[in-house]
Order: sequence, then structure tokens, then C-alpha cells
Amino acid sequence: MCKVHNRIGSLTAIKSHLRDNSVNDFNSVNELIAFQKSYSHTQKKIISEHSILIKDESDALKAEIPELGKRIEISKGEAEQKLQLELDQLKEQLNNMHLMQLNILEKLTGYFRKLRVAGKIRNIENNFDSRVANSIRQYEDELTKKSGRYDYIISNFSRAVDESSSLQLKELERKKRIIDEINTLIYGAVGEQKVSNELKKLSDDYILINDFICSFNPPIFNRQENDYIKSIQIDHILISPAGIFLIETKNWSKRSLNSLSLRSPVEQIKRTNFALFKILNERIASNVLDRHHWGERKISIRNLIVLIDQKPKEEFNYVKILILNELNRYIEYFKPSFSAMETHLISNYLLKINRQSN
Repeated sequence: MCKVHNRIGSLTAIKSHLRDNSVNDFNSVNELIAFQKSYSHTQKKIISEHSILIKDESDALKAEIPELGKRIEISKGEAEQKLQLELDQLKEQLNNMHLMQLNILEKLTGYFRKLRVAGKIRNIENNFDSRVANSIRQYEDELTKKSGRYDYIISNFSRAVDESSSLQLKELERKKRIIDEINTLIYGAVGEQKVSNELKKLSDDYILINDFICSFNPPIFNRQENDYIKSIQIDHILISPAGIFLIETKNWSKRSLNSLSLRSPVEQIKRTNFALFKILNERIASNVLDRHHWGERKISIRNLIVLIDQKPKEEFNYVKILILNELNRYIEYFKPSFSAMETHLISNYLLKINRQSN
């Protein structure tokens, strides 16, 4: 089986985007796609669940309100009974004071005691209703709140459901917006993973580097294009006994294929080819490759653009356009020109400069 290094690039970008936007409940690209496809169903499910919650709340309130009314009446009766008992005891106490035979000193202290008891009696009589009301205020406030809520639900059921489900629906909508922003990356990741899985089927003579990135300081100058190349990025680099394959993946639908141009990925892969060919053949070829009697050998680099399902009619110089099921057969067509050791040394160098750029 082909040796594979690095996670596919689109996955890294997807994870970073989701993490930066606090979307943490997805573990795979398939889960993201499933979320997008089931979005409308999930919306309806949330609304349905909250409709049930509001109906259950309404039923509970309908049962609780009469019980709360009974509790208020009982509490009111208990409060009135307690106050009346206290009042009767004070009146009896005051009446007994009038019957007592006292000396002058006792009469004086008794006078002030009677004033205090009479004051308590007046306080209870003057505030009887308010004290009863205070004792049941908590229950009455609760009854008012529950009755108001029940009336609101009965009159505005749909609005109550909307209000109940609002936060959950807003969060669902936010996630969809965040995920839709990386739709191209998501379907790109699907394509790149399919290509990576296909290349894994090759023998262990092959080495695959996904998401290859390399920076150059100073930049590499392409005189023909008048272009200073500061960095390159390619979906896959396959190091094989027959040379290096640069592979750019496009997971385009038939409609996209008709409306989008391959010119940009073609230019990208040719630019990457120029930079890699230059550094590989200038810096390591003479040290890594065994010499032939006719002179120095070069590391050949081939350019591939792989489309998952649809193949365009247009063709390009120096870039081969393939669909996925043609990929491995095309790669295996080329005869080996490097030994296993040479292939290994080339891949080690590419992995080294890739790590230095990450």
C-alpha cells in the first residue's frame, strides 16, 4: 500500500474555519454534508418539538391554575383564622386586666400594659385584610403569571412556539451560514479524500504527500512568465519510481464544469512544476541520483488534474486531465527510472521542505 503523509488540505482549512466560528459538533465532512441536506427537516423537527413543549406547558397550566386557586383560598382561610385567634386572645387578655384588683403601683404599670395590648388589637383590626393579602401574595402573583401565560398561549399558540424555538433555530441558521461559507472547501475535501484513497491502492513503492506547501526565500524567478514564486501549494504530490506526479483535484459537477474554467488550476500546477523542478534538479538531483554514463539525470515531474466524475473536452499542454477511475492506471503506465533508495531520498527531501513551511 502507498505510504501517505499529511491530512488533505481542505480538511485543515475546514477545521480551522469551524473552530474560529465556535462550531464544534461535527467530526467529518460527511456529517457537514448530512447537516446541509437535512437542514429543512431539522428546522421542521425543532418547530415540531417546541409545538409539543408549548402544548404540554398549556396542559400543565390548565391543570395547575385551578389547584393554585384552591391553595389561595385555603391559605387565605388559614391566615384569617390565625389572625382572628390572635385577636381574640388579645381581647381576652385586655378584658382580664380590667377585672384585676391592683394597688396604685400595679394600676400604673397595668395601665401602660393595657395601652400596649389595645394598640396590638387596633393594629390587627386596622390591617386585618392587608395582612391576609400579604400572606397569600406569593400565590396570587404566581396565579396571575400562570393565568397570563395560559391566556397568551391559547390566543397566540404559533407565536409562543416561534418564541420558544427562536434561539435553537437561530443557532441552527448560524451553523448553516458558517458551513455554507466553506461549501467549496467541503466538496473539495470530498474529492481530495477520494483521490487520496485511490492513490493508497498503489504499491509501497509510491509515497504520497497530501497538502504540499513550500515557501521560497528568496523567491524563485520564472523568467518566461516574469513571475517571482514565493510559495507553492498543491493538493497531492506522488513520488514514484517513474518520477513525481503533481496532482490537483477538482470535485466539480457537470454544471460547474461547463461554467468554470480549468485555466486557473492549470496555471497553478504549471507554476508549482516550475518551482519544484528547479529546486529538485538544482539542489538534490546530483546528490541523490546515480549517474549514467551519458551524464546527469533529471527528476521528471508530471502534471495531473483529476476530476471526480466529469471530464472536460478541452485539453492543455503539459497538463493531463483525468477522471478518478483513470488515475492509477495512468500512473502505473510509466516505467520506473529511479531505484527504491532514490525514491525514498526524494520523498524525504520534499517532506523536509514541506515541514519547514508549516
